[in-house]
Amino acid sequence: MILSLFFAQGAGHHGSVRRIVVGQYLGFTAILVVAVAAAFGATFLPESAIPYLGLLPLALGLKAAWQVWKHRDDDDDEQKTSQGGPKALEVAAVTFANGGDNIGVYVPVFATAGVGGMSVYAIVFLILVAVWCFAGRFFATRPVIAKALSRWGHILLPLVLIGIGLLILIEGGAFGL
Repeated sequence: MILSLFFAQGAGHHGSVRRIVVGQYLGFTAILVVAVAAAFGATFLPESAIPYLGLLPLALGLKAAWQVWKHRDDDDDEQKTSQGGPKALEVAAVTFANGGDNIGVYVPVFATAGVGGMSVYAIVFLILVAVWCFAGRFFATRPVIAKALSRWGHILLPLVLIGIGLLILIEGGAFGL
């Protein structure tokens, strides 16, 4: 859903599909790098810090909500030309934060798979990111969905990002929640 919202937000903006796909790959590659490193014994983040990754989509959602509020009286065409769609690093940050819990699953699998197995897993995962991007773009361009996302996407995206951020924070027990 989040990818479809990103694709809908970038509709009609030159290069937005590329930025979204690059961002998705950057975020997922970061997840893989952390998981592989942790499988070899290097830990970049203590387990207790992972719930705080929810601050990334929460901050991006609040920023997007502020933009919606700030431009609430603007013409739709004027707003569309000023935003230009999501940036690759924003997509990467949401992907990484939303997939932070995957690291906990990938580490034991990678640790027992060996280098060859890890390589196969990584290649399959990266191929499936392309499938995931294709599916998000496909759904965002279906006429009924595209119309709904065009009308409500600028409101849905901040709500979804804030929801994801809060979910990560609460489920992870950040700030004693």
